[in-house]
Amino acid sequence: MIQPRLLSILVPVYNERAYLRHVLERVLAAPLPDGMKREIIVVDDGSTDGSQERLQEITQQYPEQIRLFCQDKNKGKGAAIRRAISEMRGDIAIIQDADLEYNPAEYASILAPILRHGADVVYGSRFAGSQQRRVLNFHHELGNRFLTFCSNWFTGLNLTDMETCYKAFRSDLLRTIPLRSSRFGIEPEITAKVAKRRATVYEVPISYYGRGYVEGKKIGWKDGISALWTILKYWILDDCFDEKYGHAILHSLSHARRYAEWQVATLLPDMGERILEIGSGIGNISRLLPKREHLTVSDCNVEYLEILKSAFRGNELVAVEKFNLTSDANVDRLRNNGYDTIVCLNVLEHIADDEEALRRMRHILKSGGRLLLLVPQYKWLFGSYDRLVQHYRRYNRDELRKKLEAAGFHICRLRGFNRASTPGWWWNAVICKRGQMGRFQLKLFDMMVPLLKRIDRWLPMPGQSLIAVAEVRSGAEQADKDMAGLCGES
Repeated sequence: MIQPRLLSILVPVYNERAYLRHVLERVLAAPLPDGMKREIIVVDDGSTDGSQERLQEITQQYPEQIRLFCQDKNKGKGAAIRRAISEMRGDIAIIQDADLEYNPAEYASILAPILRHGADVVYGSRFAGSQQRRVLNFHHELGNRFLTFCSNWFTGLNLTDMETCYKAFRSDLLRTIPLRSSRFGIEPEITAKVAKRRATVYEVPISYYGRGYVEGKKIGWKDGISALWTILKYWILDDCFDEKYGHAILHSLSHARRYAEWQVATLLPDMGERILEIGSGIGNISRLLPKREHLTVSDCNVEYLEILKSAFRGNELVAVEKFNLTSDANVDRLRNNGYDTIVCLNVLEHIADDEEALRRMRHILKSGGRLLLLVPQYKWLFGSYDRLVQHYRRYNRDELRKKLEAAGFHICRLRGFNRASTPGWWWNAVICKRGQMGRFQLKLFDMMVPLLKRIDRWLPMPGQSLIAVAEVRSGAEQADKDMAGLCGES
């Protein structure tokens, strides 16, 4: 069970002057789990009915609990929620509409799956059954159920209410999801991205007191059409990581889910029982690594470390460590953990002194341990993408071999990897010098991975990446194994 310190309640407002005081007072009075505090992030989205002035009055009464932000013009619910997310400070976030349709007294039941069961996201369902509900317009409910069905069809989730306002998130997850929709399309968009991130999603029943259009309801049939397009759009596009939480090429190949699985599957036979991953980022590869005797995931970025801690909270087989390959700090401590495998994918090229980094990894591994490296290959492929993500270099085989041997490793295997993407990388990054990789290109590539991984070895072109498997050996062991010729090159 986790003990978060602060709940961020995100309240988008547009022309709700008549309900604001009542709603915010109910939010302020809502019971929370023991020890949890609240902050209310209110974003006025260019209201024209005096809502902003009313909000300023209320904020002056509760300056410690309510923080008010005002948009200069109406941009839509999605835009208001984006602003609220950028301003929130809490460990958990929940979205609250500025009307009386949803009951803040139910926060505790919505938060329970996150606090007690390790959920990443919780949906409050109006249709999952509750003690009481206001009878809805039949056609409005039918539309909601149809949109939920369509969303489920493309995401693979089995939600009963995708369009619900009440959604609670671990804040570290929510911050890393880019939200593009400015209106009500934010509901299917965030659902699609949560599903693609493979977040743990729970659903709990809530009461609902729906209002009609005469009472101020704003969503209409055009928003329903837009929602269908949004569902399809984000089924096609893998736009589920904010750019600052990954490499700068929108969502680089490492963010393509099937490609990440291919990398891990290729290296899996060489992995031992005690594994250290270096440069874990936000855990795209980490979540796929085997949890055998022990797995340690590491990074030097404090924000990434918090995301990793939340992702693996409660997992006794996984530890999260701060480690920087450019520093000797923690090297001796990690060495004492007896790692037989280090996984380091797309990291070494970001380090100025890569030879010293290899020596540090050699020092951490126990005798007989293996280093599994994946680096970009061929200097002639160095282009705009490499500069954008701050690569110092791309590697040739002989160069990487010499550096590994100088660091004290024995080369077990060097092989090219991902040949199919080489022509596209060369054209886009070297010839056209493009500053980003198109999401559609990434989606198309990722969809083709099941085929490409079967034929990659046989394609008549060089690999865009280079895989190295290198081993730590004692002097006597090195001589024996060299004579036996047990390790080869492919």
